[in-house]
Amino acid sequence: MRLKSGSLFILLVFGTLLLFSCKKEKLLSSGGELRFSTDTLTFDTVFTEAGSFTLGLKIFNPQNQKINISSIRLEKGDSSFFRLNVNGVPGNAINNIELAANDSIYVFATVKIDPRNQSNPFLITDKLIATLNGNEYSVPFMAYGQDAYYVVGQIIGQNTTWHTDKPYVVLHSALVEKGATLTIPAGCRIYMNADSRLYVYGRLLVNGTKEDSVIFQGNRLDRGYFGYEDYPGEWGGIYFDTASTGNVMKWAILKNCGNNTMGFEPFGVMVAGYPGISTQLEMYNTIIANSIGFGLLSVGGNIKAENCMVHSTGTQAFAAFQGGNYRFTNCNFVNYQPSKLSHTDEPTVALLNYRDISNTQYVQGDLSARFTNCLIFGSMEDELLCLRKGTALYEAGFDHCLIKRTKPLDTDMVNSGAIQLTETILTTDRESPFMDHKKWNFRPKEGAPMINKGTAVPGISNDLDDKPWIAADTFDIGAYKYP
Repeated sequence: MRLKSGSLFILLVFGTLLLFSCKKEKLLSSGGELRFSTDTLTFDTVFTEAGSFTLGLKIFNPQNQKINISSIRLEKGDSSFFRLNVNGVPGNAINNIELAANDSIYVFATVKIDPRNQSNPFLITDKLIATLNGNEYSVPFMAYGQDAYYVVGQIIGQNTTWHTDKPYVVLHSALVEKGATLTIPAGCRIYMNADSRLYVYGRLLVNGTKEDSVIFQGNRLDRGYFGYEDYPGEWGGIYFDTASTGNVMKWAILKNCGNNTMGFEPFGVMVAGYPGISTQLEMYNTIIANSIGFGLLSVGGNIKAENCMVHSTGTQAFAAFQGGNYRFTNCNFVNYQPSKLSHTDEPTVALLNYRDISNTQYVQGDLSARFTNCLIFGSMEDELLCLRKGTALYEAGFDHCLIKRTKPLDTDMVNSGAIQLTETILTTDRESPFMDHKKWNFRPKEGAPMINKGTAVPGISNDLDDKPWIAADTFDIGAYKYP
């Protein structure tokens, strides 16, 4: 029997496919090389005892043949501070890993550093070694360890002064009990976990200086994970209760705050007060930046601030609900469109003598707010919101201020004296008056409308650059003196 030419062709193709399917991929048994996705795996500063974040790298097989990596291990073995996970398999020595031609595998590493009772950071090193056909290929591992004081869900029930030789790491929040004072001296470094706030029912005294500001920030120091940028919401903020008065913050910086923990509104700083309460919080030369929610939030509180700045927030930079008593001098409240936040429908400053508790009900409180030489500015058309309800007092005075406002303020409130404007500039100018707001440089640029437009304030503290305001000079509007 003779096969047709078409049938013969099909048999030849089938035979060829069968031949190739039976042929196994040949293993590279000698020579070859391995390549890594990085030349050094470097961890940012890691707090001892607190564990670490995870970093990864890839190991590549650049050959056109399958290889067998006989081992992937750490040079220091089980005594290493680092721990490995190779393609999902944990261990500091993994053997016989097959890797297809032109393929790669992931190696993840973590580090946990034992305390050494040292004040300064110290260097931890090891080496990842991969062996192929008797040849070793390596990548150095480096991590900076830092001892710290750990505050874990702590209630501070007596007068306490924190130290400056090592940073503080706050986990699961901390609370200053009523009757106790927590003093934080200049140069103290505070790192807050994502689930943490500082609750103040007693008193908080932050005594920073220009040279040694007290900085509150998140405890994720692996900035490479964040693209070496600041992210809002890394920790929960500071809350001052109605039981707390006499708090003072000097030369403090709170950044990347506002994580919404335990059901509260997200904020950087929140003050809860009641009618007639004495001054709860005084702030001098303090910055609140990059809060995912409110920057400074008050519900009937009593706050005084000089030469302070609140900027780049998800909602208001400053919001007062249910009234309260406020005295702000040479302060900046600024909200441009932050790169990781939306500033499209929440004006920079909101002053309300009420707080809604339902769709039809609200609680009212007397409002007395005085802004002198203050700057309220941003990327929206109208950056100041003044609203009142009920019979509660409403007094909002703006003396020599610069306010971004396209629409006129409420005529009835202005005519009745509820809103008082004294030598205050309501500007529609969309051009930024700052040197570089994208880089958070809110110093006035040359020709800015706030230069020489302020009023002298005797006894005021130095500006945010620590330059003295001189009563004989013409004051500028805002927290920075020009030039």
